[in-house]
Amino acid sequence: MNCSTLVASLFVLAVLGGTAQAATTDCPRKDALGTSRVIAVDAATYPRVGLKSFPQSLPLRDKEVVLTFDDGPWPPTTKKVLAALAQECVHATFFLIGKPASEHPDIVKLIEAGGHTIGHHSWSHPDLAHMPESDAISQIDRGIAADEKALHGTATTTPSTPFFRFPGFQSTPALLDLMQSRGISVFGADLWASDWHEMSSKQELELLIRRLKEARKGIILLHDPKAHTAAMLPAFLRYLRENDYHVVQVVPKQATVDISRTP
Repeated sequence: MNCSTLVASLFVLAVLGGTAQAATTDCPRKDALGTSRVIAVDAATYPRVGLKSFPQSLPLRDKEVVLTFDDGPWPPTTKKVLAALAQECVHATFFLIGKPASEHPDIVKLIEAGGHTIGHHSWSHPDLAHMPESDAISQIDRGIAADEKALHGTATTTPSTPFFRFPGFQSTPALLDLMQSRGISVFGADLWASDWHEMSSKQELELLIRRLKEARKGIILLHDPKAHTAAMLPAFLRYLRENDYHVVQVVPKQATVDISRTP
């Protein structure tokens, strides 16, 4: 069954406590992995998360993961990633680069239509920590504006989803303070597959599984423009399902999410 034929049902977050249980009854595959629950995040409670960069991560239970993808949209591979996620009725977070978002707004809208969370990742992915602060802020704002225009038709530096990931995790104390003052949560990661290196999808899968077994939970960083990641993803989602892992989606606090939406 094509997921786009599903009848949408709005799921309103119970923001008290910052979490809500995700309804999975609308998934056409009853044996699918699914999205087990939703965590509502705001910068007051979670200004910076991800143990690779910060002392705090999200309040994940054992064998819970948050799937995140950086550097898109990139049509040839992002569509494959979206198809794999839809097949398992799973929702992820995409940290978009503004330039390709402005070039491929149709893919940005596909991501949104799939019920995924859209965060921000600068305009062109430079090292923001090693440039004049004014240039770094321009990169941040231009990227957010491009993403928002692709999503909603209007360029604004006030993000509808106030989530940001620094390219290469390269930030400065001043930039981190700026993001918190603007109510934007900064995401690092807890583990990754190092998919920025050349490798086969089999090698990536083995590396990611090994690291997940060690960590047991966490925010996972992947890159949807990488062909080997797109090829690896169905097998990884199958591994999560067959080994009793649970996928958690992150959304802005006090948001309303239609988790039945899939491409």
